[in-house]
Amino acid sequence: MSMKVLKVEGNARRGVFETPHGAVQTPAFMNVATAGAIKGAVSALDLAELKCQVQLCNTYHMHLRPGDKVVKSLGGLHKFTRWQGPILTDSGGFQVFSLSKLRKIKEEGVYFSSHIDGRKLFIGPEESMQIQSNLASTIAMAFDECVENPAPYDYVKASSQRTIRWLHRCKQEMDRLNSLEGTINPRQMLFGINQGGTYEDIRIENMKEISQLDLDGFAIGGLAVGETEQEMYRIIEAVEPYMPKDKPRYLMGVGTPVNILEAVYRGVDLFDCVMPTRNARHGHIFTWQGRRNLFNQKYELDESPLDEECGCPTCRNFTRAYIRHLFKSQEMLAMRLCVMHNLYFYNTLMERIRESLDNGTFTAFYKKFTDILDRRI
Repeated sequence: MSMKVLKVEGNARRGVFETPHGAVQTPAFMNVATAGAIKGAVSALDLAELKCQVQLCNTYHMHLRPGDKVVKSLGGLHKFTRWQGPILTDSGGFQVFSLSKLRKIKEEGVYFSSHIDGRKLFIGPEESMQIQSNLASTIAMAFDECVENPAPYDYVKASSQRTIRWLHRCKQEMDRLNSLEGTINPRQMLFGINQGGTYEDIRIENMKEISQLDLDGFAIGGLAVGETEQEMYRIIEAVEPYMPKDKPRYLMGVGTPVNILEAVYRGVDLFDCVMPTRNARHGHIFTWQGRRNLFNQKYELDESPLDEECGCPTCRNFTRAYIRHLFKSQEMLAMRLCVMHNLYFYNTLMERIRESLDNGTFTAFYKKFTDILDRRI
């Protein structure tokens, strides 16, 4: 499996990432199906109509419910969810480390309590790989520590070194699991994660070390967790020169449409974020004119689609007035229609970014839409 860079404009890259479950045209947004479904009553069957290329599922949540061994017995995530394209599973690290009052970090891994029923659990690098192998995702993420920003320099440095040691253990365990006869996806890929908080020297040293390993891709983790957007962009710029040119680059958990434009401009290929679905469930809509709040009174009699430039199933069939009424009536359909629109918007944004890179017009596209997409209508 490989990453082929087709075009470059500045640091922005247009490519194709080959996986065991099909090719991904990059830059791409990965649609977040935390527990095996998009929140807001959107299924894997809907995703194809929304231009989705990659589905992302959450290792921590799938481990707790229904259990990764249950998913394996049912044939893995592809068969379980009915999504046939690439699936990425995160390592569970971010969720475990967000349980700050419920966990204890040791060299062997992390001891924590379930947020559901309080039972005592443990995940280390080997356990994370075993869970993700049972889930049979296309891409598994290495187990890492996600440090909140800001954090003390010495702690971040020690954490970064531990994450590197954990990555070596992840790779060794994945190689073992992929060689076993009962493994559902013996070609499961592994991405390493760059950590180091907002300290450029730690980030660069971490990236230099992990890039020596023969991994399928590299992610920048531990951003969008407390630092400013400008700090995030600064870290991407510092790390990017040390990331392998022939492997996909993934910025984890980011972000707004403008965040994505800024990161593509700085050389990132892959993104994921709950923002489009979470915002949609609260009536906040992304459009080509800016952000729209459907709860505003002015939409009560508005018979326009959510976005007149959008071709999604929602905009083709329903009006702002009707969807606003559904929210006011607390009808689940409101969330579903808006989630479908926002995901279609994000995937169309990525499509238009790719087209602009193909045409050599990305810089002009970037300059135009960084001024528009975060605007409140």
